[in-house]
Amino acid sequence: MDAFKYVRGQMVAEGVSVAALAERYGTPLYVYSQGSLQEQYQALADAMKAFKPLICFSVKTNTNAAVIRTFAEMGAGVDVVSGGELFRARRAGVTADRMVFAGVGKTVEEIEYALREDILFFTVESEPELERIAECAKRLKKKARVAFRVNPDVDPRTHKYISTGKKENKFGLDPARAEKAYVRASKLPAVEIVGLHMHIGSQILSPEPFAEALERLTPLCLRMKEEYPSFRFIDIGGGLGIRYQDAHKPMDPKKFTSTVAPFLKKLDLAVVMEPGRFLVGNAGILVARVQYVKDGPSKKFVVTDVGMNDLIRPPLYQAHHDIEAVKAAKKTMLGDVVGPICESGDFMAADRELPEVQEGDLLVIRSAGAYGFSMSSNYNSRGRAAEVLVKGKQSALIRRRETWKDLVSPECAPSWR
Repeated sequence: MDAFKYVRGQMVAEGVSVAALAERYGTPLYVYSQGSLQEQYQALADAMKAFKPLICFSVKTNTNAAVIRTFAEMGAGVDVVSGGELFRARRAGVTADRMVFAGVGKTVEEIEYALREDILFFTVESEPELERIAECAKRLKKKARVAFRVNPDVDPRTHKYISTGKKENKFGLDPARAEKAYVRASKLPAVEIVGLHMHIGSQILSPEPFAEALERLTPLCLRMKEEYPSFRFIDIGGGLGIRYQDAHKPMDPKKFTSTVAPFLKKLDLAVVMEPGRFLVGNAGILVARVQYVKDGPSKKFVVTDVGMNDLIRPPLYQAHHDIEAVKAAKKTMLGDVVGPICESGDFMAADRELPEVQEGDLLVIRSAGAYGFSMSSNYNSRGRAAEVLVKGKQSALIRRRETWKDLVSPECAPSWR
């Protein structure tokens, strides 16, 4: 569903006026559609139902408790990459037996927290991490369930910063090293080998790289399954892409399933998957208010109250986000949409055909549900935006806007002041 559409010339979020939301909650403002979240999750669950997967929402894409809870109530687990994300997910009601913990830099504190919570398993990225997990589990008299992240050296054909399955990337082990790591793990009494994990990248628009990765890892999986009776999970990661612009054809869940199904059938293991962007990306928008329209020599600069501190993706990844006026515009103009941050890279769109707007008008930045608020910051001492969830004709504030006092509340004066 497209939850954000025009009704009589005004954009609505499900059944709520976006202009009314901006008036009530202010801008910058993240708005999420609960109906869209639920629809995306259900589409993937239905497509993969033959394999009864544990769908673990990737918390790093959107950390708000209301969003996490929406998926948890539909049966989802979570993929976390820090102790903070694990804490958020537990607070949102996700049970520990539906949590997997990835990430290359797990600290002792984070590992011990996860062990005490008794999560489903750790995704282990390196041999030193295995040893640390084993030491923590032994000290706490716990059993650590582990699945090694194996790097299949597959090109996912996505942005280089979000490609994670090639041999030059920092993530995981190559198959030969992984096999040796499994042997080492089998000798550690506080460790239980439970599976294999892969994650080849993000914003992948074709299912073929997933099939290629599974094909390369199937022999190793089958050997480990035969060698270790406790080996029971194949975690195929996430990375399913969405539409950011017309040139993007989003990943079709049914096509994805039909492409990976032959390999999953052959493995006959319990399936875990970790979608994030696919579930939340197009379920969110970022609402901005125009502060000034500045005439340049060759184009206009639309200066808004949304900066790179609110949405870092355009300057960081050169990412495209469609931008529309909340009140449908009849004319267009060539220009850049920029923010208030003191950086030349502070832009949401460059050299774009934009709706003709003026000071005080509202703009919507589309596809902002993933890696939007979760990557935002307080750069230039700007408070982070408010977040709102809509359901039909209802709206709820799910995170208040930060104040100037919030910016300084964690600071402490030195004793010698």
